[in-house]
Amino acid sequence: MHQTVTKQVDSSRRWGVLAIVVAAQFMFGVDAFIVNVAIPTIAVDLHATPAQIESVIAIYLIAYATLVVTGGRLGDIHGTKNVFLAGVLGFTVTSLWCGLAQSGAELIIARLAQGATAALMVPQVLATLHLLFTDEQRSRAFAIYGIVLGLAGAAGFLLGGLLVTIDLAGTGWRSVFFVNEPCGLVIAAAAWRIMPSVPRRAGTRLDIKGSMVLFAGLLCLIGPLLFGHDVGWAPWLWAVMASGGAILVAFLKLEHAVARAGGMPLIDLTLLSDTAFLRGLGAAFFFFVANLSFYLVMTLFMQRGLKIPPLAAGMAFIPLALAFVVASRHSGARARHRGTKVLIEGCMLQIAGLAALALVTGYIDTPPILLALVMIIFGYGQGLVMAPLSGAVLSTVKPVAAGSASGMYGTTAQIGNAAGVAAIGAAFFAVEALQSARAGFFVSLAAFAALITICAAFLAWMRRVSA
Repeated sequence: MHQTVTKQVDSSRRWGVLAIVVAAQFMFGVDAFIVNVAIPTIAVDLHATPAQIESVIAIYLIAYATLVVTGGRLGDIHGTKNVFLAGVLGFTVTSLWCGLAQSGAELIIARLAQGATAALMVPQVLATLHLLFTDEQRSRAFAIYGIVLGLAGAAGFLLGGLLVTIDLAGTGWRSVFFVNEPCGLVIAAAAWRIMPSVPRRAGTRLDIKGSMVLFAGLLCLIGPLLFGHDVGWAPWLWAVMASGGAILVAFLKLEHAVARAGGMPLIDLTLLSDTAFLRGLGAAFFFFVANLSFYLVMTLFMQRGLKIPPLAAGMAFIPLALAFVVASRHSGARARHRGTKVLIEGCMLQIAGLAALALVTGYIDTPPILLALVMIIFGYGQGLVMAPLSGAVLSTVKPVAAGSASGMYGTTAQIGNAAGVAAIGAAFFAVEALQSARAGFFVSLAAFAALITICAAFLAWMRRVSA
């Protein structure tokens, strides 16, 4: 199928398809970061509780994480173009619902639906890159993908602060969701015109039972993190999480049974014997636990601890995002020659950036410009890791399993993001309530440093297998 799809698309059109799918990734990335900047304003306007504040971000990630493997497999079965179009249009409609929400509870439900539609859209991005580009071109395509991730961060922070501040047409924070409407419609129209159609796999259908079991297991595993602080980490929460782990074990047994019966499992079982791929997923998990939660904690600390206005707080992240873009551009060529060693160096730079943040925020109300300059170190290190990470993890995957592997990578990344937002967000709020926002910030920085160190260890472990 890989050769067939590649032959369908000439070189110039292939890069046009790349532009379309990374534009969708850009919209998805902007949405994650733009909401971070708007969260304090949303909390005030909708009278949201701390649990609801975390849920607005984390429920989106949970919905995405629990369904993205299904979305990836649907792409394998029905073709990436069809599933991509359904995801883009669904994401556009649910974004409109988010912008019209009238309460914290309604916004959480709308974000749940938005995350579910993103699970259809986003896995097709990596799967398309994996299918359309040869080994020689793939590193360049993934470098562009990494650059777009950085630009999405910059645009998200800037747009979030700007839209909340100017209160466009009296819409306030709601405009951060309304911007997805024109973007989604343009992306869908372009995809309809030039994305290649991949034939449906005859005689295959989605493993619906596996999808339901996986959804239940992941929901039980990470859902309790959202409300643990509010219920004092009651014993039943841990029981629910343990049951989630047991359900995931049962899911793997179910998938083997589906394969023995001649069906198509939700995940490609050959991936479970790919040691480098599995260790790469471990690195991705710990990297992403410290990813989105870093931006949440930084935003909360700047606005609640340092009393920096939303626009200034959003602009403080722009140098970080630009450093991320520069690093993404550098990392592609460096990774080709030095492999995962570049990713490990990026982890070390991130830890250095966290240490510098601890120093400059230790005793004074740090001005935004100083924070912006220090965060450049963290942003450059993050760009060295994130841009080539997906390519490195997927490097040993066969084209026939591209959708499934992309879905597993996306699930791992978003479980990490959701767990980080829930757990580190809860730790920040708890320490802030007991002491101060500054103390909560320092505890969070220590957690980020520990997580990135573990990520580096997994990368070194993966590097040994590859060698």
